[in-house]
Amino acid sequence: MLMRNMMALGLAGLMSTTAIGAATAQAINENPLSDPRVRQAIAYAIDMQTIVETIFEGQAVRAVGLLPDGPNKPDDLNPYAFDPDKARELLAEAGWDSSQTLDVVYYYSDQATADLMAAMQAYLGDVGINMNYRILEGDVGAQIAIPPEDPVNGPSVVTWDMLYGARAALAMQEYFNRFGPGLMPTIPNIPEMNELVAKVNSTPDPEIQREGYFAMERIINENAYIIPLYYQQLYTYDSDRLDRHGAPYGNEQYNYNWGVENWTIEPDADGKKVMYTNSAPAQFFEVPWQNLGIWVHNKFAFDTILEADGSLTPIGGEMADTYEISDDGLTFTFTLKDGLNWHDGEPITVDDVTWSIETAIKFPITNPVVAATLKKIEGAEAFLAGDAEHVSGLSTEGSTVTIDFASVDPNVLLTFSQFAPLPAKYFEDVDPINLQQATYWQKPIGSGPFMIDEVVMNDYTTLVPFEGYHKGTPKIEQIIARPSGDGDGNLLVNATAGRADFGYTKIAGDVPGLEALDFMNVHPIDIPYTRMLWINQFPKPSN
Repeated sequence: MLMRNMMALGLAGLMSTTAIGAATAQAINENPLSDPRVRQAIAYAIDMQTIVETIFEGQAVRAVGLLPDGPNKPDDLNPYAFDPDKARELLAEAGWDSSQTLDVVYYYSDQATADLMAAMQAYLGDVGINMNYRILEGDVGAQIAIPPEDPVNGPSVVTWDMLYGARAALAMQEYFNRFGPGLMPTIPNIPEMNELVAKVNSTPDPEIQREGYFAMERIINENAYIIPLYYQQLYTYDSDRLDRHGAPYGNEQYNYNWGVENWTIEPDADGKKVMYTNSAPAQFFEVPWQNLGIWVHNKFAFDTILEADGSLTPIGGEMADTYEISDDGLTFTFTLKDGLNWHDGEPITVDDVTWSIETAIKFPITNPVVAATLKKIEGAEAFLAGDAEHVSGLSTEGSTVTIDFASVDPNVLLTFSQFAPLPAKYFEDVDPINLQQATYWQKPIGSGPFMIDEVVMNDYTTLVPFEGYHKGTPKIEQIIARPSGDGDGNLLVNATAGRADFGYTKIAGDVPGLEALDFMNVHPIDIPYTRMLWINQFPKPSN
């Protein structure tokens, strides 16, 4: 361990590309975390390699840069290898006040996260940074993702100092899109990053995109605007009772062609074909445009316009019967299948689709990739600003929707493979900004293969087959889903009791316990997923 750390310290000195010298590095506002030296000190103070090897049992990879290893990331980034002496030196240069205490928040309920918070508290305390940590509850998105009205001077809407969270990328641009003008909840606007975000989102050319990724990685790395901690795999698990009939395994955080309507499961003692899973809501069902595939209703109760494979490559239509993109990339047209219905029996219409697109444009926490696509539609800016009643680039004829874009978007097909329309009639007079507060989200009416049947918040949700589903009635008779967040603290207990037939986990500590059960199967999936520290660099709100 000592030798490894000594080698890492030497490597950090050789590879450091930090462009901020003592003469120019300083806080840009009253928040001491706006000083890059303080953020760099935090990065140096945490021994992530030891954390990976102990808390995560080696089933994670220490992160260097936001992007996972591969061709889109430069190889000259500062690894911020564990160096507490360097951390203390930087804090002294910055005039750090060791009497203050940072408020660190997180939204994972698993033991590994609790252990990580305790380890971070010890590492930071060793260099003179005090921190307390707490889990966020309720509407987490509203507590972490809303940017300030003034994107340069703040104050922030968020009230914490640091957030332990994650970026699960649907497209590589998603790692950086929050650096677009006025979108970042934690970092004062950076004009150079604005330009680079626009660059990688305005072309489908992977070489031009790569140039932008390289530049943004270096800026973030040099200034420690965000501190990447580790990359991890996703683990899909299923029981011997479940037969997926050859359906592919993919990135379970998103939507793909898993063919759930064809899955079968062995009957229980009463002869009923019941599948047990998790990811049900504890307090309300979340709008499916935010976290696109992680919750039970996203995966089972809603259909998307197009369909992707397990690697999230668009492969065809789901709700769409046909679709095409014009040669210049500026027009996307699709025609809905005949006979599509909502779970209440009412037909799904093109008006539902266009209303959903317009609402998602105004919904403040729509997934960044989806939001970037929709905001490039002709007239979206005027609509968002309140200067137009509707988006001029949206038009319909019969069952066909035509979308005209003001500029090329590289992720049109990807976006619509993840975008689930909602039934407009349930949201009359609902402001898109307050969409999540609609009563609809206590028991939503969807379009997918299963209908939400019974909901007991913070206990269980049941789903039953939708007999009107356009791909055929599902063969599983009932799904019973227990509530859980992105990490399920009860997974091993439920699996041992035979109450976990399908699901996924990103918690490395779950894997040995699942593998020890002879009736459970675990499938590791490589995904673009980075856990990181978001650092609030705005002045904090006075109240």
